[in-house]
Amino acid sequence: MDQWDLCFPHLANISCGKPSSDWSEGVLLRVLQPIVCILTVLLNLLVIISISHFRQLHTPTNLLLLSLAVSDLLVGLMAMPGEIYMSTSCWFLGDIACSLWIYMTFTAESSSVGNMVLISADRYVAICHPLHYNVKVTVKRIQFCLCLSWVAALLHCAILLKDQLVRPGMYNSCRGECVIGSEVYAGILDLVVSFVLPLSIIFMLYMRVFVVAVSQARAMRAHVKCLKLQHSAPFRAKSSELKAAMTLGVLVLVFLVCFCPYYIVSLVADNENFGSVPKLVFYLYGINSCVNPLIYALFYRWFRKAAKHIVTLRILQPASREANIL
Repeated sequence: MDQWDLCFPHLANISCGKPSSDWSEGVLLRVLQPIVCILTVLLNLLVIISISHFRQLHTPTNLLLLSLAVSDLLVGLMAMPGEIYMSTSCWFLGDIACSLWIYMTFTAESSSVGNMVLISADRYVAICHPLHYNVKVTVKRIQFCLCLSWVAALLHCAILLKDQLVRPGMYNSCRGECVIGSEVYAGILDLVVSFVLPLSIIFMLYMRVFVVAVSQARAMRAHVKCLKLQHSAPFRAKSSELKAAMTLGVLVLVFLVCFCPYYIVSLVADNENFGSVPKLVFYLYGINSCVNPLIYALFYRWFRKAAKHIVTLRILQPASREANIL
């Protein structure tokens, strides 16, 4: 290797080589991924500003959306730029900065998973136990659950990356790289806590929600037929049934598409035949933070109205916090 292809030419014996990529990967790193990163930051900022500013949006469910947007914003501000930097340049920030970046990245993504579980539980109570929702789900209880979720994410990632935090750079083979590494037990722990357990909870809750929503829609259609109302009413009931099924289907599908490849590949990470696939599935893992605000916020009418207030700067007007956007 030529001296100028090294990260540290004056340390030829211990220096890593500069990253290289083919044309397709170069397009992904220099064009598509920065666009996804910018969209992730902007969309989640819109959600955060909307829920924080307008008083009508200060509800328990929206607090969960706010926490999810914060964790996804951290992914867009830290995880994605760091991954672009590592893939296009040598790591010149030192081993301590590398360990801290990895820790914050894992914490943001773990908290995002925790928020998704809490949102699933919230929807379960709202649809399956509507009469008890206002009693069981309060702002203070949601705040307490969110605090527990973030603390759990911090502790989980501290245990997962314990060796790397105690001995920064222990997995680096040369100067100029930042490698994410862990022991076998840590990988199994992450697989169970960050994927198997939350996926099982979300799947069970939403299957129950789906069954209840379909049964309610059928009961409504039967009631409409008995009362012999106008023809458009059964159509609306059927539309609500299909909309509920579609929303739940998109939610579970996106979660599987974004998270399954990462954890499947992580189980066979030692297989050399994967080549650049682990890097690609890591990008897909982060794209979920860009899709989350689209799933949880853009389907709501209040978000479109709030975004219009923000973009047109009407939130700067007096008493804009009291605006009716529902």
